[in-house]
Amino acid sequence: MMTNQEVLTTYETMQTLTGRMVTAAGNADWDELEALEQQVSAHVEALKANEAKVVLESAGRQRKVALIKQILEDDRKIRDLTMPWMAQLSKLINSTGTERRLANAYGV
Repeated sequence: MMTNQEVLTTYETMQTLTGRMVTAAGNADWDELEALEQQVSAHVEALKANEAKVVLESAGRQRKVALIKQILEDDRKIRDLTMPWMAQLSKLINSTGTERRLANAYGV
């Protein structure tokens, strides 16, 4: 089981990581973005397994809420940065598939 401080520290770490994810997405550093996302996921799993029994005092709850809001804001920024790249990737994949079907159909 986690202590109150460990819960808050975990949220703070996640917020730091999501901030770094925003930077990675802005730099189109997809490998770094994925590595950071895996680290965040590990922290989420730790919280799922250990946070339920932790009761935070008022200041701790307020800090947790502020951290979650920042994490969600970072998530929105990451989506804003990655969606154009995802659309471009999807277009490229579809284009490649069309080229392959044409080549197969016409024996090129």
